Amino acid sequence: MAKASYEIRVCGLVQGVGFRPFIFKLAKANNILGTVENNNEGVLIIAEGEELKIKDFINSIRSKAPVAAMISSIFLSERKVNGFKDFRIKKSRSYSDDITEVSPDIAVCDDCLRDMKEQHHRIDYPFINCTNCGPRFTIIRDLPYDRPKTTMAPFKMCPQCEKEYKNVLDRRFHAQPVACSTCGPHYTLHFDGKEITDLQKILNITSQLIGDGKILAIKGLGGYHLACDAQNEEAVRLLRQRKNREGKPFAVMFGDKEILKEYLFLDSEEEQLLTSWRRPIILLKIKKALVPSVSIGLDTVGAMLPYMPFHYLLFEHLTVPALVMTSGNLSDEPILIDNKRAIEDFSPITDAIITYNRDIHNRTDDSVCMIVNKKERVIRRSRSFVPSPVVLNLNTEGIFAAGAELVNCFAIGKGKQAILSQHIGDLKNLETLDFYSESVNRFSHLFRFKPEIAVADLHPDYLSSRYADETGLPLLQVQHHHAHIASCMAENRLDEKVIGISFDGTGLGTDGRIWGGEFLICDLLDFERAAHFEYIPMPGGDLVTKEPWRMAVACLFSYFGETLLRDNFKKYFPTIEEKSFETVLFMLKQNINCPQTSSAGRLFDAVSALIGVCPIASYHAEPPMRLESVADQNCYDIYPFGVENGVISFKQTFSKILDDLSKNTRVEIISSKFHNTIVQIIIEVVSEISEETRLKKVALSGGTFQNKILLENAEKQLRNAGYDVYSHSLVPSNDGGIALGQMAIAAKNRSTKNNQN
Repeated sequence: MAKASYEIRVCGLVQGVGFRPFIFKLAKANNILGTVENNNEGVLIIAEGEELKIKDFINSIRSKAPVAAMISSIFLSERKVNGFKDFRIKKSRSYSDDITEVSPDIAVCDDCLRDMKEQHHRIDYPFINCTNCGPRFTIIRDLPYDRPKTTMAPFKMCPQCEKEYKNVLDRRFHAQPVACSTCGPHYTLHFDGKEITDLQKILNITSQLIGDGKILAIKGLGGYHLACDAQNEEAVRLLRQRKNREGKPFAVMFGDKEILKEYLFLDSEEEQLLTSWRRPIILLKIKKALVPSVSIGLDTVGAMLPYMPFHYLLFEHLTVPALVMTSGNLSDEPILIDNKRAIEDFSPITDAIITYNRDIHNRTDDSVCMIVNKKERVIRRSRSFVPSPVVLNLNTEGIFAAGAELVNCFAIGKGKQAILSQHIGDLKNLETLDFYSESVNRFSHLFRFKPEIAVADLHPDYLSSRYADETGLPLLQVQHHHAHIASCMAENRLDEKVIGISFDGTGLGTDGRIWGGEFLICDLLDFERAAHFEYIPMPGGDLVTKEPWRMAVACLFSYFGETLLRDNFKKYFPTIEEKSFETVLFMLKQNINCPQTSSAGRLFDAVSALIGVCPIASYHAEPPMRLESVADQNCYDIYPFGVENGVISFKQTFSKILDDLSKNTRVEIISSKFHNTIVQIIIEVVSEISEETRLKKVALSGGTFQNKILLENAEKQLRNAGYDVYSHSLVPSNDGGIALGQMAIAAKNRSTKNNQN
């Protein structure tokens, strides 16, 4: 039978995930001859054989690909038969500035965990990995992904590892971080003035220290963690004091899934995500509490399972079921990755420090997710998600999107891809700005990025906006809430007019005021503000985010005047000093430092403070988180509200909340009624806009939609009303997704201008 020959180019996440060995075995199974190689454009296959066998081979590439692989496209072209005698793997090459995807880090696989107990040269070896698992993005310096271009370069393979590395039938064939106890990296415990390198001693001492209520710094995959026993109240409280983290919830790592189920509720979708190769932190409802200082009164815990070999080894020795594992940083600085700096900074606040001698090149925090309406929702996109791109229907080449100020991530454009950075954090100090700048440079180098256009938030004082402006590139400024909706549209491949609902804490509006409760009619080119929450003054400006009682006072003053406040101040705000109250009242009366806001976030703050749930905030978004946490979801009542000429007023809402407070109605009921009210507003306002515009597609975005009650019920009720509803899944709805929206808007603007020329 005549032979056929094809060139097959596979694009997507196909490097660092065991793809070439997979292709080799697949070729052998189908009697295919030829070659496979990695290059900076993807995986290139030359396949010769019978036509039907080649068709089976190509179909199997998609259907049987390695678990962490993500194939975006397969390009096929016929070629002359070369007469290959076998099928072999060729050395990686670099052809152009086109790039293939870089694999995120992958949790250790079951095969490696088994090898860790059976392979003599890897017994309890804490850096075990294979082509299906292990570090990727955190160790890569350049493309193509080969060992010399990673932080494994200093570790010369021993003969046994080299034999596995070169054996195409071995699971460690071309696994770039391959190592064993003879030739690979090792851990060191810095304790009591000593440096201990014997692993069993490290595990024994660590277990004893944690059991005794001590605090440790442990080097993880993308940076350090601070760890202690999650069942020891004194240890957790001490960690809060030492880390200067007064109230923000801590993440917890459980030894295994069954232990986790004793403490937390876990449905099938949550379990699937929890045990996936990404191993993110997942927000789960509490069944049996650990200790109060872990989540400080919230009804959820951010939980994860072990994802490094060292984690598994440690839990084998521990006598406790769970560890607090919080990011290893001080205050609002980026997570630490440098051993020397970690020893300097953590020695005063920890009892021991565990380092290892392989460098982390790209720092990544743990990713955070939740499940809403049986769908994965990323809240913080970092380890195991980055740098996988979002594919758009537009050309993004050369576009740099600077992102927002809070929970920042930026994006660079390659081809039709938006490559989002890892979670950077809040751009409010020099350390985080340095991390931002360093990461922009590293992404630009890694992905051969040549910037042509910069796009940034409309707010001129955001450090990200300043950074974009200082690049000297042509600059496009995008309104914050338009970028939110565009982000949702881009993730869902929408390029048409939609009704966009953008609820968040803050964003500069085109009228110079602070927006955040917005109903937009928009596409990727422009937007029209169809409706919004009523403006309320913010006495003290941004200070209201730390003292939400100020927003409650502002709402009552705006709606009911000074007399009601003076008569009831101590009843509504018993913990607030009268002097502070008088100052705020004076500011409101004289309109001093009282910028106007339509923010949904500030509205949630006001209600949370008014009903005594959170009058003072110790961390970002604490008031709405607490308000959500106390809600009685068996209550379906709503409060009245007003809508006139596109302005949504909450005067009636607050009047009825005050009535409920006077009747001693439980805060659980008030919270639930308030949440239901916001959902009802969404339904009614969308209905009015749809009636006028005939639009039936609704996009939800903004940090307020991290509220599970709000998102779950808004989606359900909008769908029940006949709307097509689009929301975020793999990109955060908070400001961590803003860069994607900026990218999509810039790409659409450029495309439109090019078509007009």
